[in-house]
Amino acid sequence: MSTAPTAAVAPHDDGPRAAPARARVLAQARFETRAILRNGEQVLVTVVIPVLALVGLTLGTFVEIGTAGHRRVDALLPGVLALAVMTASFTSQAIATAFDRRNGVLRLLATTPLGPRGLLAGKVLGVLGVEVVQVLLLCAAAALLGWRVPAAGVLPAAVAVVLGTAAFTALALLVAGTLRAEAVLALANLLLLVLALGGGVLVPADALPGPLGAVAPWLPSGALGDLLRAALLDGTFAPVPALVALGWTVALGALAARTFRWQ
Repeated sequence: MSTAPTAAVAPHDDGPRAAPARARVLAQARFETRAILRNGEQVLVTVVIPVLALVGLTLGTFVEIGTAGHRRVDALLPGVLALAVMTASFTSQAIATAFDRRNGVLRLLATTPLGPRGLLAGKVLGVLGVEVVQVLLLCAAAALLGWRVPAAGVLPAAVAVVLGTAAFTALALLVAGTLRAEAVLALANLLLLVLALGGGVLVPADALPGPLGAVAPWLPSGALGDLLRAALLDGTFAPVPALVALGWTVALGALAARTFRWQ
């Protein structure tokens, strides 16, 4: 007696599944890096202007700069690096994200599993990719001006760049996710100028007058400037500015994730 063959049961198919979180973040990071490096205006702001600022301020005598006994290029490089980090992670990201939000690009991202935290992580990694280019070009320009790499300061400087990037990218998303694009355009450029001149970036906090000198070290800009100066001038890691930058990163990141509007 023969028995009929049993039909194979097809495996249950739930349809397409989302990529793992790590893959989603890395894909967003690659997109962010390519978008910045392919945009001529952003390359001008994030790469060309910091290099020109370093060369011009080092060779020019039209601006009097206190060097605290260091060579001019050595004293200027940490502040210019901090400014480059801020242009890439704050100004560029805030403006680009705000206009993406206005044009409906972020509304499409809202339908994906990326989420605000994934978007923040992807933008931080993408900006870090751009900053590799910034750092290489600025260090090459500084080397031509007589600067030498302090071996002990390389790792602390890298940590400083990561902390500064995270804090200012979180600030960029907070601003871009809550304000209109036109307001972000004005605010981002104004805030960059104010922090660069009075926030402990180009001018150390202890050289700023009155209340500015007391407040600047507790700002993310002042913390980033102090971290880079400690690393590149003294070859040391500054724990207090690192904690300040980390605190701003956590606070701004949490606030951006809570308030960010995709459209």
